[in-house]
This record gives sequence, structure tokens and C-alpha cells, in this order.
Amino acid sequence: MATIVMERIGRVFISLQQIRGVPRMLTEAAPSMPGTMRDSEVPFYFRERFVCTGYRPLYQNWRYYFLSLFQRHNETINIWTHLLAFLVFLIKLHQLAETVDFVGDPHSWPLLILILSSLTYSAFSVAAHLLGGKSELCHYTFFFLDYVGVAQYQYGSAIVHFYYAVDESLHRHVHGIFMPAAAVLSCLSCLGCCYGKYCSHSLPTWVYKVCQVVPSALAFIWDSSPVAKRLVSWSTGSNDPAIIYHFGQVAFFLSCAFFFTFPLLERCFPGRCDFVGQSHQVFHVFLSCCTLCQIHASYLDFVGRRQLYSRLHRSGEAAVFVGLYVVALAGCTLIAVFMLRKVKQVLDLETKSK
Repeated sequence: MATIVMERIGRVFISLQQIRGVPRMLTEAAPSMPGTMRDSEVPFYFRERFVCTGYRPLYQNWRYYFLSLFQRHNETINIWTHLLAFLVFLIKLHQLAETVDFVGDPHSWPLLILILSSLTYSAFSVAAHLLGGKSELCHYTFFFLDYVGVAQYQYGSAIVHFYYAVDESLHRHVHGIFMPAAAVLSCLSCLGCCYGKYCSHSLPTWVYKVCQVVPSALAFIWDSSPVAKRLVSWSTGSNDPAIIYHFGQVAFFLSCAFFFTFPLLERCFPGRCDFVGQSHQVFHVFLSCCTLCQIHASYLDFVGRRQLYSRLHRSGEAAVFVGLYVVALAGCTLIAVFMLRKVKQVLDLETKSK
């Protein structure tokens, strides 16, 4: 007995020794992490309005940018907000998978598309903010990937709103065009964001912001119209457990749209929001909260409105919408690849002219 106890104590001691060695291992893994730089020391493509410091140096090895996840710079909060959101969405998927038959029940596929699209946009956003600082080409590549993620999330929003939240009167008028229009708008949103980013070095700030915001705003208005109609017709006497979450998702989305469009905080406090407090960081938080409200509202609609949506949507319609999601995703990917080729041509010309 005494021998067994001593062996276990020895194992615990060895484990503690290994844990104590973790900081030294991290230090050895990154012996010379370069410091951050001012905006005047990086190319124009990388500069954010009213953000003066905290930029990572370009052309470092990939290990540096991965390890910068734990370094203090002006993208750290942007990375961690959506990284934590990704983990929360993953936990939410695991929880729902215990009660929802995502394989055998076609009516659950729109909900699955929403969660998968949420995981995708948050993962692509993390990649863009973590790895987009390596070079000019990497910057455009990863942010175009980010825009693909946002566009396919817009389609994921449209499918749950049309499938679960729509009422009979609106469904009667738009059932043949709603989802094809949502797919087209998601592609236009991706094109607008990519083109705005592509022209950001040659156009005034407000022009390329319009290119990014207007198509996304049109997609939001169309995709959220079933929810908007439901909120307008809601009365205090109705028993609708999902309605508060639908209100929440709309409020959070409008808030995050404001902070995405207007860099209010860093404009009011220039130089004080370089690391914490940027409007884009607030945008990330509100967008994650919007998505969580949306997922929960859609799940409540999936459970509580089954009789209605089972009658409205004919057999096999969910599979058609999933196929349309794949088509929209492929279309957005082709748009991003096309715009990336144009970026590469511009960068090659700049290199030859030097």
C-alpha cells in the first residue's frame, strides 16, 4: 500500500514539474518576438483609421503570427472575441445535437446550416485577424476569405428566418423567390466587400465603406423580413418564447452595423483605443451576441412552430435550400478568387515598378 501511494505521489510531482516548465518552453519557442510598430512603419493597406500603434511587423515566419495570438497588439482582441465565439458556437452545436436529429430530420437542416455558417464566419474572421498581417497578399487573401464567411452566414440567417420564422401571408407572396434572392444577395455582399477592400487604397474611405455596407444592408433587410414582419405583428398577449430573442438579434445586429460603419470610439479618443476599445472590437462582440440570439430563437421556433413550417414547406424543400447554400458558397468563393487575382496583378505591377 505504501509503495502504491509513493508511486502516485511521484507521478504528481513529475506532472507538477512538467507544468512548471511550460513558461520556459513557450519562451524557447519564441525567443525573439519582434515588438509592434507605428502606423507610419507599415504599408497603407494595413492601417486602420485612428489606430496609431500596435501593428505587427510584416514578412515574419508563420510561427510568429500564430504565437502572436498571445502577444499584445492591435488585433489581439479582434482575434480572441471571435475565437471565443467559435468555441461557444461549437458548444451550442454539441448541446443541440443531443436533442435534435440533424441527420434524420430534414426540418432540422436549416438550423444546422445556421450553426455551421456561424462557425465558418467566426473561424475565417480569426484567420484574417491572426494571419492577415504577414504580407500584402496574405492580407487580401485572408480578408477575402473573411468576406466569404460573412456572406455564407447571411444565407444561413435567411434560411432559418424563411423556414422557421415566416408566417403564412408572407410565405404565400415570396415562397418561390425568397431563397434564390438570398443566395444572390449573399454573393453580391461578398463582391461588394471584396471590391471595397480591393479599392481601399485608391478610393476615399466613405466610398469603399459604401461598397461594403450597402450590399450587406440589402441582404440583411431581405433576409430578416420574416422576422421583422413577425415583430411588427407581435402583441403582448401572444405566447411566443422566441420573440425576445428575435428582438435581441435585431438590436445586436443594428448595434454592430453602427460600430462597423463608424469608428466612433477611436475617432473620439485617437491613440487611446489602439489595443482595447476599437469600434471593430465592439462590432465583433455584438455580432457574436446577435448570432447566439439568432441560434436560440431559431431553435425555439424549430421546436414550437413545427406544425406551421411542416405545412408551409413541402417535402424535400430543406434539401433544395441546402443545395442552394452550397451553390452560394461556391459563388462567393469564385468571387473571392477572381478579386484575389486582380489584387495579385496590382501587387506584381508595384513590385516591378520598384
